Amino acid sequence: KPKKIKIENDRVDKKTKKRKQDEPKKTQKNKKGEVADGKKKAKKEPEEKWKWWEEERATDGSKWRFLEHKGPVMAAPYEPLPSKVRFFYDGKQMKLGPEAEEVATFFAKMLDHEYTTKDAFRKNFFKDWRKEMTSEEKSKITDLKKCNFNEMGEYFKAQSEARKAMTKDDKLVMENERLLQEYGFCIMDNHKERIANFRIEPPGLFRGRGDHPKMGMLKRRIRPEDIIINCSKDSKHPKPPPGTKWKELRHDNKVTWLVSWTENIQGSIKYIMLNPSSRIKGEKDWQKYETARNLKKCVDRLRNQYREDWKSKEMRIRQRAVALYFIDKLALRAGNEKEEGESADTVGCCSLRVEHINLYPEKDGQEFVVEFDFLGKDSIRYYNKVPVEKRVFKNLQLFMENKQPEDDLFDRLNTSILNKHLQELMDGLTAKVFRTYNASITLQQQLKELTSPDENLPAKILSYNRANRAVAILCNHQRAPPKTFEKSMQNLQTKYVDVIGLLRHPLVLVCWDVEVADSFPYSPRAVETKKKAVERLEEQLMKLEVQATDREENKQIALGTSKLNYLDPRISVAWCKKWGIPIEKIYNKTQREKFAWAIDMAEDDYEF
Repeated sequence: KPKKIKIENDRVDKKTKKRKQDEPKKTQKNKKGEVADGKKKAKKEPEEKWKWWEEERATDGSKWRFLEHKGPVMAAPYEPLPSKVRFFYDGKQMKLGPEAEEVATFFAKMLDHEYTTKDAFRKNFFKDWRKEMTSEEKSKITDLKKCNFNEMGEYFKAQSEARKAMTKDDKLVMENERLLQEYGFCIMDNHKERIANFRIEPPGLFRGRGDHPKMGMLKRRIRPEDIIINCSKDSKHPKPPPGTKWKELRHDNKVTWLVSWTENIQGSIKYIMLNPSSRIKGEKDWQKYETARNLKKCVDRLRNQYREDWKSKEMRIRQRAVALYFIDKLALRAGNEKEEGESADTVGCCSLRVEHINLYPEKDGQEFVVEFDFLGKDSIRYYNKVPVEKRVFKNLQLFMENKQPEDDLFDRLNTSILNKHLQELMDGLTAKVFRTYNASITLQQQLKELTSPDENLPAKILSYNRANRAVAILCNHQRAPPKTFEKSMQNLQTKYVDVIGLLRHPLVLVCWDVEVADSFPYSPRAVETKKKAVERLEEQLMKLEVQATDREENKQIALGTSKLNYLDPRISVAWCKKWGIPIEKIYNKTQREKFAWAIDMAEDDYEF
């Protein structure tokens, strides 16, 4: 019998298989509704990741032994506007030369932006624009208020809308992919490494952050003759565009950049570097956080020392000690001396002026309060009222005696003196190390205080963001509220109301109340099914509440800067492992690639 059954089953199987082969294949549709060909795409084999952190590092200061790349992708040349797009001056049509027209288009593209209403932006733009005009254009165009860029603005707006409405252009995608494969990677020490920014930035108008005094100035086109290339002697050297040549070809393995040039606005050097996930960037990050951990071992000794120095008989030592106290307590930047010709009125701790602080022996019920108000890095305003120790307060009063508002607060101190002193205290110590140390230690402490074992996943992530937020506030990482903030909050509110409506369904009430259940003719199975649905809805409701709280609290705080630059990633990875939080909830794909070394190394008991 068993044999017969087996044979019959085999026959059935063969018949079924034959019938399926004879039947026409059913058309399958993908998510977009397109008919698929039924063939499974071959999965790409994942590339083996280079675990550079498991290898020994060079001790001679060299960053690489071999480096080969194709150089940068230059900005596309300017394409003149169609003849139907006109420029008007004082109500009359006027034809501009290509140089003046190109700069005019930069302003036209920004007509809807508030920048073009700012006096400093308009003044700087008009001054630089006139430099690109012919003598005839200069003689006619003398007042920016009489210029009419509206047709140009509408033309670029229409182009932008057309691009948004376009489906993916296969040719464009293929071209971008070709450029990425050709220019977006280099060979470093027998490994293929991704390059971060292989395109040279096109010309345009400088914006800056905050109220930067140079906003509106013309960022000039970068040409091959402005560019320095860095690669191995024994590599295939990048070729410049036909008819041009590079400014210089270098073979310096003590630096990490591939391409460099000097921009014209602030005279700063710009670089093409490797991607944040590369070995060079990862090693630099790792070293940064290890130096901050070394500070942890001696920070109490340093704090005791600068407290003693507050009583020094030498004014220079007192000033240095008070500045170091602010760098430690408030995570202030040291403040670099301005380069010649730089006019932005930005300061750091060492370059504070008397006008940047106010002293209150008593304010809001607290004794010895210092009020800071100045423009920091990138012209971002720093405003803070801080209670300080009595001796710090008395020293500040002493530093301010017989000084004018524009005088230096720390007139016996500069960043060079401070950095030299910090190096003597600990090898590799800078003001930024204090900032990194205080940011990381704050995150670790906050995570311990805020995370509860009883919280569900969304609540734990809210606790993480709150810990991160404490760091962002310490480091003064501000942002303007996103333009889409109100709309996103309204969308959350709509979803919230929808879920509440579902929870008021009669069958849901049955699940909650036994007495109510008796009056409804529902089967126990239906009730049990609904109970599970209710649990999912309640979880969804809590998730929406957490999201709303999180967005509201993050409205004017930028969490990304501290997460990527000041927080030891091993703290976050250890926290995730300890509480069973998917790492994807904290770091996106790009960030996971950047911190691959930390994800691989950190255990759940890691301590900064």
